[in-house]
Amino acid sequence: MNNKRHAHSPQVPPTPPRAPSLDPETGEPVPGPSTTTSGPAASAAPAASSQGAPSDAEVWKDRHLRLAAEYDNFRKRTTKERAETWARAQAEIVSRLADALDDLSRFAHIDPAEIDSKTLHEGVDLVERKVWKELETAGVTRIDQAGVPFDPNVHEAVTTQPASKPEQDHTVGQVVQPGYKMRDTLLRPARVVVLTWQGQ
Repeated sequence: MNNKRHAHSPQVPPTPPRAPSLDPETGEPVPGPSTTTSGPAASAAPAASSQGAPSDAEVWKDRHLRLAAEYDNFRKRTTKERAETWARAQAEIVSRLADALDDLSRFAHIDPAEIDSKTLHEGVDLVERKVWKELETAGVTRIDQAGVPFDPNVHEAVTTQPASKPEQDHTVGQVVQPGYKMRDTLLRPARVVVLTWQGQ
């Protein structure tokens, strides 16, 4: 029987644990370097990565500022457009009245000795009708009817007078000064005398 010797790999003795370094002043062991990051340095990494994305509060603040700026621009644009529209409307009315104003100016500078009263009256009446034609086209109406119920929305009572019958109670007996409306907008209320029934 052959005794075979098995070749054994030389065993490397285990490395003894490294003695900790000692603080020369206190004699206390000094902890060695570690590959694991802990403490403030470890918590700083997530914080640093989160600085790139804005928070919800910053997003809402930015959205609010954008909406406020857009609303301010809209308000300024609307105000400007309203002013321009009003200016064009005024210019259109004046341009419509230009011819009537020219006629009125010609009659105002006529020598009374060169024209009779009838011709002057007819000329003024023509100018008035021309003016009202343009005003009615623009939507202007006159408030000058008597005998209608008193309406505080379009009438201004200057005084009262006794009514001759009950049906006339609280009605317009006389128009002292006519009023004017432009479509649904009251330009000036009519100043009127209101009848009131006193009873028998």
